[in-house]
Amino acid sequence: MRGIRVDRRSILAGLLVSAAATPLTGGALAQGNPLPSWNEGLSKKSILDFVSAVTKEGAPDFVPAPERIATFDNDGTLWCEQPMYVQLAFALDRVKALSGKHPEWRRKQPFQAVLDNDLASLAKAGEKGLVELVMATHAGMTTADFEKIAGDWIASARHPKFDKPYTDLVYQPMLELLAYLRSNGFKTFIVSGGGIDFMRPWSERVYGIPPEQVVGSSIKTQFKIDNGVAQLIRLPAIDFVDDGPGKPVGINSHIGRRPIAAFGNSDGDFQMLQWATLSPGKRFGLIVHHTDAAREYAYDRKSPFGKLDKALDAADSNGWIMVSMKDDWKRIFGFQ
Repeated sequence: MRGIRVDRRSILAGLLVSAAATPLTGGALAQGNPLPSWNEGLSKKSILDFVSAVTKEGAPDFVPAPERIATFDNDGTLWCEQPMYVQLAFALDRVKALSGKHPEWRRKQPFQAVLDNDLASLAKAGEKGLVELVMATHAGMTTADFEKIAGDWIASARHPKFDKPYTDLVYQPMLELLAYLRSNGFKTFIVSGGGIDFMRPWSERVYGIPPEQVVGSSIKTQFKIDNGVAQLIRLPAIDFVDDGPGKPVGINSHIGRRPIAAFGNSDGDFQMLQWATLSPGKRFGLIVHHTDAAREYAYDRKSPFGKLDKALDAADSNGWIMVSMKDDWKRIFGFQ
């Protein structure tokens, strides 16, 4: 995807993205070493100390179980987001799959750029072009039809670098963290710039997070009775973009409680981290820093996907834990 440099919010205004792998059960992780894929060090100790502090009854930082809310970004935090957001790859493949029914796309940008694998021209299309791609590939169908199309794609698509299903590219240390938190009375939520309808079909299977605990970007839908069957039709219009300052809004709308812990990896998570940590009481913020080019990717300030710049500078002053994938994780993926 070299050459595409569109800011995260622009992509999400048209993309609505995300996720997957096999969740671990909390009971097994609660015994012995709860985070076996984490190296000993500040990051792991900070997680364990935080959980101990908020779960010990009678302690000054104790938090009742209903208030133990933890929110996780998805792309780049729970699974791989390079060389492009997974839902962007899905949208591009959808254009190719539908091109036989739309011969006019061969002469119309940005569709022509997708069909010609012309990434430079696709980048020039900007936000408007990306929105046009998504509206043509994600709308005009029932929510059930979209769920099946997305599910079939995620079951067969393979990552270009690792040649494995995208659902294998979930971070093993984060799966362990999700299970560990749940074993200690936390309720875990995905709060992603990705599409809510793209994530919900498999979030429970791969993360142990049920669909009602997924917050994401969305397009508008319309209720309709068709031959006696009640359906929701996906419309070609953006409803909500759950990224940047939209994340605290989405959390408030969907969850109704302020999280006491938030986990992200990019500037798109900056406001979510602020919302979770800039409040009285024991709070926890963590940023996954992609520093391992050998086992995954190394990127931050200049990446067109998952850019980490503003949040990188603000981490120390806000007390957020910066996790180095290279130094803090024994392994990144379950297959390693």
